[in-house]
Amino acid sequence: MDFTPLLSLLLVSCCFSASHAAGKGRGFTGFKDPENSEQVVVDKATADTLRSNLTTVFIPILYIIVFAVGLPANGMAIWVFLFRTKKKHPSSIYMANLALADLLFVIWMPLKISYHFNGNNWIYGEPLCKVLMSFFYGNMYCSVLFITCLSVQRYWVVAHPLSQQRKNNKVAIGVCVAIWLFVWLTTTPLYLYNHTAKLKDPNITTCHDVNVIEDALNPFPSVKFPYFYFIFMGMVVFLVPCIIIVVAYVLLLRALGNSMEDSTASKNRQKAVALIVTVLVTFLVCFLPSNIMLVVHYSLLKDGVINNGYSFYLSTLCLASLNSCLDPFIYYFVSEDFRNHVKNTLLCRSSRTVERMRVSFSSMKYSRKSKSYVSESGNTQSSSC
Repeated sequence: MDFTPLLSLLLVSCCFSASHAAGKGRGFTGFKDPENSEQVVVDKATADTLRSNLTTVFIPILYIIVFAVGLPANGMAIWVFLFRTKKKHPSSIYMANLALADLLFVIWMPLKISYHFNGNNWIYGEPLCKVLMSFFYGNMYCSVLFITCLSVQRYWVVAHPLSQQRKNNKVAIGVCVAIWLFVWLTTTPLYLYNHTAKLKDPNITTCHDVNVIEDALNPFPSVKFPYFYFIFMGMVVFLVPCIIIVVAYVLLLRALGNSMEDSTASKNRQKAVALIVTVLVTFLVCFLPSNIMLVVHYSLLKDGVINNGYSFYLSTLCLASLNSCLDPFIYYFVSEDFRNHVKNTLLCRSSRTVERMRVSFSSMKYSRKSKSYVSESGNTQSSSC
């Protein structure tokens, strides 16, 4: 399943919408109103962007798609892992944690959808805005790290096929626990400053979108917490895993090339290469633009540069969120075992029923003429299951 054309189309749409908004535009910065210190004044370009179709129509529609697809897909993936998969291995452990991270990411989408459809007006209070941003970014980077673990694990299985699975399972569980602790500890800066800003015009309260600058001549103290957090996450938690993923897949392709020579193996290698390219392109298209814009935005903001393309960053963030609903199809539905588990779950077949059917059909021979299973006694059974 190749998602490259879809992602390319969405990237072009995001670029067009963002350039239209940013053409008027500037970054989302504001200053305290001299007449009322509780209100924030923004320039006309920022106000126009907050009212634009980009932030009030296009972005929430994309988030609706992410929520509608990502919630059931990741929920099904976790269900299959917990209740249908008997034999656990490192890849399935990483995939289950990836599905959990993506699920925790999409369940907060209704709040963002409501926020954007409401004209970028946040009505749920400062504490919930902080929690939303923590889950939004925390789980996004959790996904990046678990995708990295899956990439390394796939290379390890090909390069070291005789390694002990039980030992590898313990390592995988330890790595997953470490990732969750690391990501949630690193979200601490997001709780140390206010994300909401009550604007004078338009009369709305934004969540995370407008950075309030206390001193125009020295803006860094006002943005130091988000600056440290997002620069660290973009330059370390994204860039380092990105390099690891590329190296792992290059080594994996080399290992596959050395171990497969006959025609059947060549077909398997072609499938593996197609999957690797799809995973790599999806990862880069989803996460690379948003992380580049994130680093650029806060690097310029700390120096007081206003014209910093924040509108384009909001659009690229949609691509990053799209990854949460694509992961299940890339990492799960490409697996025949997983597809069978999903089919049996949807048909309400218990594990015992599935096992009995497997044993029954394994004792029969398949007839190409009748396209059915034939027992030794000559009885025929359908293969529709």
